[in-house]
Amino acid sequence: MSASIGAPTPAPVTVLRSGPLTTIQDWPGRTGYWKVGVPPSGPMDDLSFRLANLAVGNPEAAAGLEITLMGPALRFEAGAVVAVTGAPVAVTLNGRPVPQWVPFSVAAGDVLDVGTVGSLGMRAYIAVSGGFDAEDYLGSRSTFTMGRFGGLDGRPLAAGDQLALLGGPTGPARRILGDEQPALTNTWQLAVTVGPHGAPEFFTEADIADLFATDYEVHFNSDRTGIRLIGPKPRWARNDGGEAGLHPSNIHDNAYSVGALDFTGDTPILLGPDGPSLGGFVCPVTVVTAQRWKLGQLKPGDTIRFVAVRSAETASPKETGLGRRASFVDVLSSGGDADNGILGSTTTADGSTSVTYRRSGDDNILVEYGEMQLDLALRARVHALSERIAAEEPRGLIDLTPGIRSLQVKADPDVWSQTQMLEWLAECESELPAAEDLVVPSRTVHLPLSWDDPATREAIERYMLGVRSDAPWCPWNIEFIRRMNGLDSVDDVYRTVFDASYLVLGLGDVYLGAPVAVPLDPRHRLVTTKYNPARTWTPENAVGIGGAYLCIYGMEGPGGYQFVGRTTQVWNHRHPQPAPGFDPEHPWLLRFFDRIHWYPVSAEELLDMRADVAAGRGDSTKIVDGVFSLAEHQQYLEDNAADIASRREKMEIARAEERQRWSAQGEFADDGNGAETAVVGVGNEERVA
Repeated sequence: MSASIGAPTPAPVTVLRSGPLTTIQDWPGRTGYWKVGVPPSGPMDDLSFRLANLAVGNPEAAAGLEITLMGPALRFEAGAVVAVTGAPVAVTLNGRPVPQWVPFSVAAGDVLDVGTVGSLGMRAYIAVSGGFDAEDYLGSRSTFTMGRFGGLDGRPLAAGDQLALLGGPTGPARRILGDEQPALTNTWQLAVTVGPHGAPEFFTEADIADLFATDYEVHFNSDRTGIRLIGPKPRWARNDGGEAGLHPSNIHDNAYSVGALDFTGDTPILLGPDGPSLGGFVCPVTVVTAQRWKLGQLKPGDTIRFVAVRSAETASPKETGLGRRASFVDVLSSGGDADNGILGSTTTADGSTSVTYRRSGDDNILVEYGEMQLDLALRARVHALSERIAAEEPRGLIDLTPGIRSLQVKADPDVWSQTQMLEWLAECESELPAAEDLVVPSRTVHLPLSWDDPATREAIERYMLGVRSDAPWCPWNIEFIRRMNGLDSVDDVYRTVFDASYLVLGLGDVYLGAPVAVPLDPRHRLVTTKYNPARTWTPENAVGIGGAYLCIYGMEGPGGYQFVGRTTQVWNHRHPQPAPGFDPEHPWLLRFFDRIHWYPVSAEELLDMRADVAAGRGDSTKIVDGVFSLAEHQQYLEDNAADIASRREKMEIARAEERQRWSAQGEFADDGNGAETAVVGVGNEERVA
């Protein structure tokens, strides 16, 4: 709680009816943790939310309630000023109608009832003078339900809950005028900037033309993580994603922007504020910051038309008045940037590696190194740039999120324009040391692994019963991994996994400190495809392989990596005294460039270990400090080049044979040009609705 010491605690608000999904949010949400898989959360329609706060005299950042489809009934135990904004909805106070967008007073014992959203919009918002009090977790009160933190115990409200009020200072209340209110419709236009992944590299010119000429329909399977759309299948400018996966949408993991149009295979999904920070799919356009409020009001059956705008001409996301142009249904645009999302390019200081600067909305630049391949020297360059930027802490910087061969730099566009960012980043690049000079702290983290754990077997069985029973990886993922990599037995899979040293290249691949890691020795790089379609359920801390990468699932949810087992927690969810191995200052276990080594335990032993970690005790995680030297690693590769090449060739042959089997079984679809492409994405992990 955050009330001042000595000040009277405001009387709570009692939830009489919760509605299907009512949560506490604040604005701008939980920023600064994108690199470890913590999404910002916050209100999906930030504009309606902030206007509700302004209506009651609160700061725009004060915590309020987000309502989805149907609102709550709340009894106030003391007087307050309240406003309801967002989608049109019936609002009553003690049974008498009250208007939206207008502040009104409530007295002790009054009951506020917010009904069902009508044909326009999806979400409404409630602000109370002084703001709601709630758990401040990593700098925000916003609820992230999948992570089980923020808000009220990290969950939606339920009948009987007592909502604490902060009782903070307030200014004068005011009516929100009609020309300040965002215009809602069922036929939306969304202002987007081109990039980061456009034509002709990933999409054809015809694909991009289709994108801007199509009225996409909002699919019912949409939520705060992402809004799934129904539209034409891309033709694609390439047949596959190379090392990243069999589908042309697949790329090596890079950071996403909220508002990016993410093609997971052939399915377009607009990423929301609870979406993933890292993923391995291309994004041709990104909704600009000032129009991301519209994501919160898109409902199933609505249509969307994307409108290209110039990134230098977008409205300020801080604006809440006429400058936001939110009362206009149509997007005013004279055209978009004619650069296919590429802001510029250069080379590294030694001239050996190309550097591409990609636009990712009007608030991000994605700095990308070298060719589209898995090369630890590229990750070293990403690290050097990230360290250089973090050391200077330029004004307006919000997040630095490394991927496999890229770094996303997120900044406040009102403080640091993309033109300024680009010039400064190019200057930084010219000052960086050679990649071979990289020597970084690299802990060896020994973790238990319950091989072929019963929980992962259960997940496969659920998948076969509820999603698909004829998939090539069913009924046993480990046998599929063996076949994909040309190994003689599943015991060889076991030995390969336990012999490997997995270098952590990214965190948050499936949220909450989940590592994306690759074996240092290429002979240990078991390569697999992804579930098609994805699983609907994955046990927390399942361990899987997708593409060439290994991941530990940070929390329970959907997923697509091929299971090898299960381990202990990589995120300290709530225990005030974290288990040994965790830093008390933050809840994630692993760090960039850690090396994961597995040691075998039984399923029963793992359950005991997991209980110990959850209780803040035990010694299942063993950590040894050390360093990683890129020069030493490259020398190791040279010394073993012949054997590495021989082993990799055998694996490639096995994957080609598997691809032929897939083709014979109909796992691929003709793209209309006589070439085959995978039916859905099979590259790196994705976590959306």
